[in-house]
Amino acid sequence: MVQAGEPTTGTQSIDELKVEIKRLNSKAGQMKMDLHDLAEGLPTNYEQLIDFAGQTYEIYRKLNEMKQQLKILEKAK
Repeated sequence: MVQAGEPTTGTQSIDELKVEIKRLNSKAGQMKMDLHDLAEGLPTNYEQLIDFAGQTYEIYRKLNEMKQQLKILEKAK
């Protein structure tokens, strides 16, 4: 899983960033499905809901940040 504080370097190439976005997008999609499954099973395992929702939020926040960085790099090209 991706950590919220994972740095992205300013020297990352457009192609490298695209690969990382693709990888992270795949993980985000899986987390979204897992969160949906957890929610469907409520009230079973409700204790995990807040933590899992927070992790899902962070991966989507990071994905959005990386997509914005890609736009900036592509404009500067």
